Amino acid sequence: MSNVQSLERALTILNTLSDYPDGLTIAKLSKLVDLSKSTTHRLLATLVNLNYVAKDPENDRYKVGLQTLYVARSVLNNNNIATVAKPFLKQLCNDVNETVHLCLEDKGEIVYIDKLESNQTIRMYSRIGNRAPMYCTAVGKVLLSGMTPGRLEEIADATTFSARTPRTITSTEALKEEVISVRQQGYALDDIENEEGIRCIAAPIYSHEHRIVASFSISGPSNRVTMERVNDELIKKMKNCSQAISRALGYSG
Repeated sequence: MSNVQSLERALTILNTLSDYPDGLTIAKLSKLVDLSKSTTHRLLATLVNLNYVAKDPENDRYKVGLQTLYVARSVLNNNNIATVAKPFLKQLCNDVNETVHLCLEDKGEIVYIDKLESNQTIRMYSRIGNRAPMYCTAVGKVLLSGMTPGRLEEIADATTFSARTPRTITSTEALKEEVISVRQQGYALDDIENEEGIRCIAAPIYSHEHRIVASFSISGPSNRVTMERVNDELIKKMKNCSQAISRALGYSG
């Protein structure tokens, strides 16, 4: 069944605005969504009336509105994984004092469904609701490690590999080798592969059916999250946290 054009366009506008927390002018937004200014303005007017978009009167920029919080809250509140994992991830964040993410896979990408900030300053791309590739993120590699060979092949074939840093995996063969290592060791690394200067370690969350249903990570500057710290401290803490969350979800492995 074909999409309803006006609805598709309105949702495209909303998705685009979500990537620009400081807002966009109509001129810039219309270029990004490839619509005329008049069409963009008409759709924005409806979204503003419904509070899904807000207009800043000082600079005429449009931003995502508060109504989206109600939608997101409903989704997250009904996500048992996020609810169960929250106290364990808070404890982990406080313990290591680095940023912690919780992620799911959707349509071959990772989606950040929770983020707990440390009290140390760090600029990262990630925000709740954002998406990222699987091949260059530790959380993505963990999720890939729980997939069937057919599903892994499907995602790898559909992936456009891009060298985000000099360390990024850029081939299907290298990704498959990495996934095998992740399965064997029970954790994954993003060794400065997705963002310059950022290193991450991720671990799986298992369901009562013994399936990997989510992954979580510790992320920080590579001068704080050193490989020595990863090996001496973080691997053990990640595995302990993985086991605790998984058991809370009914996992018995």
